[in-house]
Amino acid sequence: MDVQEKIREQVTGNRVVLYMKGQPEFPMCGFSATAVEILKRSGVEDFVAVDVLVDPELRQGIKAYANWPTIPQLYVNGEFVGGADIMREMYQSGELGQLLKKTAG
Repeated sequence: MDVQEKIREQVTGNRVVLYMKGQPEFPMCGFSATAVEILKRSGVEDFVAVDVLVDPELRQGIKAYANWPTIPQLYVNGEFVGGADIMREMYQSGELGQLLKKTAG
């Protein structure tokens, strides 16, 4: 399976997926830490976190998958939502909470 297929499987097989640097308990960059905190504040505990630092091919592949140059990247129900800045803006406007609520269950 190539990296694009693997990513497609991950994002379509799980409701909320965060590609990040490190793990939720130990983020390896400030943006990843922010993304995890936003998800937690939005009431999301059951997200899948994928550490891109353990797989260089995945790290490059995820950037190509969404045509988005930075990590972290959030996917909800298979759809690319954005990185830490977009997540912050959506959280502050209430849009992220609505998206996550709408897709729950």
